[in-house]
Amino acid sequence: MKKQVVLVTGAAKGIGRAIALELARVGYDIVINYLTSKQEALDLKNQIIQDHGVRALAIKADVSSEVQVDQMISTIEEELGGVDILVNNAAIDLSNLFHLKNAEEFRRTMDVNVVGAFNCSKRVYRHMLEKEYGHIINISSTNGINTYYPMCIDYDASKAALISLTHNLAFEFAPYIHVNCIAPGFIGTENELDGYDEAFLEEEIEKIMVGRYGDPREVAYLVKFLISDEANFINNTVIRIDGGQKGSC
Repeated sequence: MKKQVVLVTGAAKGIGRAIALELARVGYDIVINYLTSKQEALDLKNQIIQDHGVRALAIKADVSSEVQVDQMISTIEEELGGVDILVNNAAIDLSNLFHLKNAEEFRRTMDVNVVGAFNCSKRVYRHMLEKEYGHIINISSTNGINTYYPMCIDYDASKAALISLTHNLAFEFAPYIHVNCIAPGFIGTENELDGYDEAFLEEEIEKIMVGRYGDPREVAYLVKFLISDEANFINNTVIRIDGGQKGSC
Protein backbone atom coordinates (compact mmCIF):
# COMPACT_ATOMS: atom_id res chain seq x y z
CA MET A 1 0.00 0.00 0.00
CA LYS A 2 1.18 3.48 -0.87
CA LYS A 3 1.98 5.43 2.29
CA GLN A 4 -0.99 7.59 3.22
CA VAL A 5 -1.56 9.90 6.17
CA VAL A 6 -4.79 9.64 8.13
CA LEU A 7 -5.98 12.33 10.53
CA VAL A 8 -8.52 11.07 13.07
CA THR A 9 -10.06 13.79 15.21
CA GLY A 10 -11.05 12.93 18.75
CA ALA A 11 -8.86 9.84 18.53
CA ALA A 12 -7.60 9.36 22.08
CA LYS A 13 -10.54 7.22 23.17
CA GLY A 14 -13.53 5.26 21.98
CA ILE A 15 -14.37 4.94 18.30
CA GLY A 16 -11.59 7.31 17.26
CA ARG A 17 -9.00 5.24 19.07
CA ALA A 18 -10.24 2.04 17.45
CA ILE A 19 -10.06 3.66 14.00
CA ALA A 20 -6.51 4.88 14.59
CA LEU A 21 -5.35 1.46 15.79
CA GLU A 22 -6.95 -0.49 12.94
CA LEU A 23 -5.66 1.81 10.21
CA ALA A 24 -2.18 1.75 11.73
CA ARG A 25 -2.33 -2.04 11.79
CA VAL A 26 -2.76 -2.14 8.00
CA GLY A 27 -0.01 0.40 7.32
CA TYR A 28 -1.42 3.92 7.36
CA ASP A 29 0.48 6.74 9.06
CA ILE A 30 -1.71 8.16 11.82
CA VAL A 31 -2.32 11.57 13.33
CA ILE A 32 -4.15 11.41 16.65
CA ASN A 33 -6.01 14.61 17.39
CA TYR A 34 -7.08 15.21 20.98
CA LEU A 35 -8.15 18.09 23.21
CA THR A 36 -8.17 17.00 26.86
CA SER A 37 -6.99 13.36 26.88
CA LYS A 38 -3.28 14.05 26.51
CA GLN A 39 -1.90 10.96 28.23
CA GLU A 40 -4.24 8.61 26.38
CA ALA A 41 -3.22 10.21 23.08
CA LEU A 42 0.49 9.93 23.82
CA ASP A 43 0.11 6.32 24.94
CA LEU A 44 -1.78 5.54 21.75
CA LYS A 45 0.88 7.19 19.61
CA ASN A 46 3.62 5.16 21.29
CA GLN A 47 1.62 1.95 20.97
CA ILE A 48 1.05 2.54 17.25
CA ILE A 49 4.73 3.21 16.58
CA GLN A 50 5.90 0.25 18.64
CA ASP A 51 3.35 -2.30 17.44
CA HIS A 52 2.95 -1.32 13.79
CA GLY A 53 6.10 0.56 12.76
CA VAL A 54 4.24 3.42 11.07
CA ARG A 55 4.67 7.12 11.64
CA ALA A 56 2.36 8.66 14.22
CA LEU A 57 1.75 12.06 15.74
CA ALA A 58 -0.43 13.18 18.63
CA ILE A 59 -1.55 16.79 18.27
CA LYS A 60 -3.69 18.81 20.65
CA ALA A 61 -6.23 21.04 18.91
CA ASP A 62 -9.77 22.23 19.49
CA VAL A 63 -11.33 21.45 16.13
CA SER A 64 -13.93 24.18 16.66
CA SER A 65 -11.10 26.73 16.43
CA GLU A 66 -10.10 27.59 12.88
CA VAL A 67 -6.73 28.87 14.13
CA GLN A 68 -5.91 25.68 16.04
CA VAL A 69 -6.96 23.49 13.11
CA ASP A 70 -4.75 25.51 10.78
CA GLN A 71 -1.80 25.06 13.16
CA MET A 72 -2.47 21.32 13.44
CA ILE A 73 -2.62 20.78 9.67
CA SER A 74 0.51 22.90 9.17
CA THR A 75 2.37 20.64 11.61
CA ILE A 76 1.15 17.56 9.75
CA GLU A 77 2.25 19.03 6.42
CA GLU A 78 5.70 19.81 7.81
CA GLU A 79 6.25 16.42 9.43
CA LEU A 80 4.28 13.97 7.28
CA GLY A 81 3.53 15.80 4.04
CA GLY A 82 -0.19 16.45 4.42
CA VAL A 83 -3.49 14.70 5.12
CA ASP A 84 -4.69 12.16 2.56
CA ILE A 85 -7.59 10.81 4.60
CA LEU A 86 -9.63 12.74 7.16
CA VAL A 87 -11.91 11.09 9.70
CA ASN A 88 -14.12 13.69 11.36
CA ASN A 89 -14.85 11.87 14.60
CA ALA A 90 -14.49 14.51 17.35
CA ALA A 91 -17.77 15.05 19.18
CA ILE A 92 -19.31 16.05 22.48
CA ASP A 93 -22.72 15.24 23.94
CA LEU A 94 -24.16 17.64 26.51
CA SER A 95 -27.45 15.81 26.93
CA ASN A 96 -30.29 17.51 28.76
CA LEU A 97 -33.98 18.20 28.33
CA PHE A 98 -34.85 21.12 26.07
CA HIS A 99 -36.29 23.30 28.85
CA LEU A 100 -33.04 22.89 30.81
CA LYS A 101 -30.81 23.61 27.80
CA ASN A 102 -29.16 26.97 27.17
CA ALA A 103 -27.92 28.47 23.94
CA GLU A 104 -24.28 28.29 25.03
CA GLU A 105 -24.46 24.49 25.44
CA PHE A 106 -26.28 24.11 22.13
CA ARG A 107 -23.73 26.30 20.37
CA ARG A 108 -20.76 24.45 21.89
CA THR A 109 -22.09 21.10 20.67
CA MET A 110 -22.59 22.44 17.16
CA ASP A 111 -19.16 24.09 17.21
CA VAL A 112 -17.33 20.86 18.02
CA ASN A 113 -19.47 18.35 16.14
CA VAL A 114 -20.23 20.35 12.99
CA VAL A 115 -17.96 23.39 12.75
CA GLY A 116 -15.05 21.13 13.72
CA ALA A 117 -15.71 18.88 10.73
CA PHE A 118 -16.11 21.95 8.53
CA ASN A 119 -12.81 23.46 9.72
CA CYS A 120 -10.83 20.26 9.20
CA SER A 121 -12.36 19.55 5.79
CA LYS A 122 -11.77 23.13 4.70
CA ARG A 123 -8.10 22.93 5.65
CA VAL A 124 -7.26 19.62 3.97
CA TYR A 125 -9.30 19.54 0.78
CA ARG A 126 -6.89 21.59 -1.37
CA HIS A 127 -4.07 19.13 -0.70
CA MET A 128 -6.39 16.30 -1.71
CA LEU A 129 -7.50 18.05 -4.89
CA GLU A 130 -3.90 18.76 -5.86
CA LYS A 131 -3.11 15.05 -5.52
CA GLU A 132 -6.42 14.13 -7.18
CA TYR A 133 -7.01 11.76 -4.28
CA GLY A 134 -8.58 11.91 -0.87
CA HIS A 135 -11.18 10.56 1.52
CA ILE A 136 -13.29 12.35 4.09
CA ILE A 137 -15.26 10.15 6.48
CA ASN A 138 -17.75 11.87 8.77
CA ILE A 139 -18.77 9.96 11.89
CA SER A 140 -22.42 10.83 12.44
CA SER A 141 -24.91 8.71 14.39
CA THR A 142 -28.24 6.98 13.98
CA ASN A 143 -29.42 9.85 16.21
CA GLY A 144 -28.86 12.07 13.20
CA ILE A 145 -31.43 10.02 11.26
CA ASN A 146 -33.99 9.15 13.96
CA THR A 147 -34.77 10.62 17.37
CA TYR A 148 -34.62 8.04 20.17
CA TYR A 149 -34.49 10.15 23.34
CA PRO A 150 -35.86 13.57 24.34
CA MET A 151 -32.57 14.71 25.89
CA CYS A 152 -30.36 14.85 22.82
CA ILE A 153 -31.62 17.85 20.85
CA ASP A 154 -28.23 19.47 20.23
CA TYR A 155 -26.39 16.18 19.68
CA ASP A 156 -29.06 14.88 17.28
CA ALA A 157 -29.15 18.17 15.37
CA SER A 158 -25.37 18.18 15.03
CA LYS A 159 -25.28 14.61 13.73
CA ALA A 160 -28.02 15.39 11.20
CA ALA A 161 -25.99 18.39 10.08
CA LEU A 162 -22.97 16.12 9.52
CA ILE A 163 -25.03 14.04 7.12
CA SER A 164 -25.97 17.15 5.17
CA LEU A 165 -22.34 18.29 5.20
CA THR A 166 -21.36 14.93 3.72
CA HIS A 167 -23.73 15.28 0.78
CA ASN A 168 -22.68 18.85 0.02
CA LEU A 169 -18.94 18.13 0.19
CA ALA A 170 -19.30 15.03 -1.97
CA PHE A 171 -20.96 17.07 -4.70
CA GLU A 172 -18.36 19.83 -4.57
CA PHE A 173 -15.25 17.65 -4.28
CA ALA A 174 -16.11 15.04 -6.91
CA PRO A 175 -14.59 13.19 -8.65
CA TYR A 176 -11.29 13.15 -6.79
CA ILE A 177 -12.33 13.24 -3.13
CA HIS A 178 -14.69 10.60 -1.80
CA VAL A 179 -16.90 11.86 1.03
CA ASN A 180 -18.92 9.33 3.01
CA CYS A 181 -20.69 9.20 6.33
CA ILE A 182 -20.96 6.46 8.95
CA ALA A 183 -23.91 6.46 11.36
CA PRO A 184 -23.15 4.19 14.33
CA GLY A 185 -25.86 3.00 16.66
CA PHE A 186 -25.14 1.93 20.25
CA ILE A 187 -21.39 1.25 20.35
CA GLY A 188 -19.77 -0.12 23.50
CA THR A 189 -17.21 2.60 24.17
CA GLU A 190 -16.02 3.41 27.66
CA ASN A 191 -18.20 6.52 27.70
CA GLU A 192 -21.31 4.55 26.81
CA LEU A 193 -20.70 1.63 29.15
CA ASP A 194 -19.60 3.74 32.12
CA GLY A 195 -22.27 6.39 31.64
CA TYR A 196 -25.35 4.18 32.07
CA ASP A 197 -26.60 1.66 34.61
CA GLU A 198 -26.97 -2.02 33.82
CA ALA A 199 -30.76 -1.88 33.50
CA PHE A 200 -30.55 0.81 30.82
CA LEU A 201 -27.91 -1.14 28.90
CA GLU A 202 -30.10 -4.25 28.94
CA GLU A 203 -33.03 -2.23 27.59
CA GLU A 204 -30.84 -0.88 24.79
CA ILE A 205 -29.64 -4.35 23.81
CA GLU A 206 -33.26 -5.48 23.52
CA LYS A 207 -33.74 -2.82 20.83
CA ILE A 208 -30.90 -4.22 18.70
CA MET A 209 -31.76 -7.10 16.37
CA VAL A 210 -28.39 -8.85 16.71
CA GLY A 211 -28.78 -8.84 20.50
CA ARG A 212 -25.69 -6.90 21.51
CA TYR A 213 -24.13 -3.46 21.31
CA GLY A 214 -21.44 -2.74 18.76
CA ASP A 215 -17.70 -2.96 19.18
CA PRO A 216 -15.71 0.20 18.29
CA ARG A 217 -13.50 -1.99 16.11
CA GLU A 218 -16.49 -2.75 13.90
CA VAL A 219 -16.77 0.94 13.06
CA ALA A 220 -13.03 0.95 12.37
CA TYR A 221 -13.41 -1.98 9.96
CA LEU A 222 -16.03 -0.02 8.03
CA VAL A 223 -13.76 3.03 7.82
CA LYS A 224 -10.96 0.77 6.58
CA PHE A 225 -13.21 -0.58 3.84
CA LEU A 226 -14.53 2.82 2.74
CA ILE A 227 -11.02 4.20 2.18
CA SER A 228 -9.86 1.10 0.31
CA ASP A 229 -9.70 0.61 -3.45
CA GLU A 230 -12.47 -1.97 -3.14
CA ALA A 231 -14.89 0.82 -2.13
CA ASN A 232 -13.94 3.22 -4.91
CA PHE A 233 -17.50 3.33 -6.28
CA ILE A 234 -18.99 4.27 -2.89
CA ASN A 235 -19.40 8.02 -2.53
CA ASN A 236 -21.90 10.47 -1.00
CA THR A 237 -23.35 7.67 1.11
CA VAL A 238 -24.56 7.33 4.70
CA ILE A 239 -24.01 3.84 6.09
CA ARG A 240 -25.73 2.75 9.29
CA ILE A 241 -23.83 0.38 11.54
CA ASP A 242 -26.32 -0.37 14.29
CA GLY A 243 -26.98 -4.11 14.42
CA GLY A 244 -30.48 -3.57 13.08
CA GLN A 245 -31.64 -0.99 15.59
CA LYS A 246 -35.39 -1.48 16.08
CA GLY A 247 -37.47 1.54 15.18
CA SER A 248 -34.81 2.78 12.76
CA CYS A 249 -36.20 1.30 9.53
